[in-house]
Amino acid sequence: MTMDPKGRDVKQRRSYNASRRRAEAHRNHARIVESAERLFVRDGYATTTIAAIATEAEVSVDTIYKSFGGKAGLVRAIRTRALEGEGPVPAERRSDELQERESDPQAIIQAWGELSAEVAPRVSPILLLIRDAAATTSEGRSLLEEMDADRLRRMTANARRLGDAGHLRAGVTLAHAADVLWSFSSPELYELLVLRRGWTPRRYGRFIADAMIHALL
Repeated sequence: MTMDPKGRDVKQRRSYNASRRRAEAHRNHARIVESAERLFVRDGYATTTIAAIATEAEVSVDTIYKSFGGKAGLVRAIRTRALEGEGPVPAERRSDELQERESDPQAIIQAWGELSAEVAPRVSPILLLIRDAAATTSEGRSLLEEMDADRLRRMTANARRLGDAGHLRAGVTLAHAADVLWSFSSPELYELLVLRRGWTPRRYGRFIADAMIHALL
């Protein structure tokens, strides 16, 4: 049996149109996230409106609400993109892959420092913005608690891998190790050293790696 050429053409057009719609949706999503980040950082979380973001991104307000649910959803999307870091492989995946193949705990933590130097300049501004918003809005407080808890979850997983591999120094508990990693990955430390004291991200990354090695191994 052979396919009717007209039927084949119809299927090809449908596939092409679907691909175009997906590509357009991806571009709209990226443009909205970029516009939201730009306005949040410039004007603050509470002051920035969905209408202003829609105007900046050249989309409708309904599109933003349908895609993100509101400002909190936009912040989550900005943070997710920032945590991916640079390049085609997200930073979190690179960290997981490193821990699977590397047996030297100092090398693992030094790599974490390098990843932090890459990711912190991208993610810290939005996290600091939410910290400031938490002082004045309930939505800001909820977002801060959510993001702090998510970071603690990730750092606890990293600490558990170090512990399971026998890398933690005697007397260092899982909870203590998680708190150390959580503290050294905080946007507040980046703010103090890089934004206020003028350290380069590279120097910041080396410092937190050395400090974590000293505190844990």
